[in-house]
Amino acid sequence: MDDRLERVIRQQLRKAGKQFEEAKRAYTEAKDDPAGDGAGAKRYGLPTDDEGRARIVCRRHAERRTVLVDEEGRPACFEGGHPDCEGCAEDVREGFVETW
Repeated sequence: MDDRLERVIRQQLRKAGKQFEEAKRAYTEAKDDPAGDGAGAKRYGLPTDDEGRARIVCRRHAERRTVLVDEEGRPACFEGGHPDCEGCAEDVREGFVETW
C-alpha cells in the first residue's frame, strides 16, 4: 500500500508542477509582450513564428525555442544572474544570437 500511495503522491506533485510551470509561462509571456504583437522580436530583427515569438537557440539548454522577447532584449526564459542567460540577452541586443 505504501508504494501505491507514494506513486499517487508523486503523480499528483508532477501534475501540480506542470500546471504551475504553464501558469508561470503564461504570466511571463503576458508580461513580456502585453500587446501580443511580438514587438521585441521585431525590434531586434529576430525571425519569428506565426504568433510573433522569436526563434532562438537557448545557450543554457542547447535547444531550439520560440519565446517572446521584451523591449530590453530579454527572452521570456531569461533568468537574471545566470551567465548563459545574461550572454544570450546581450547577444539578442547586439544581433549575434543564434536563430533557426
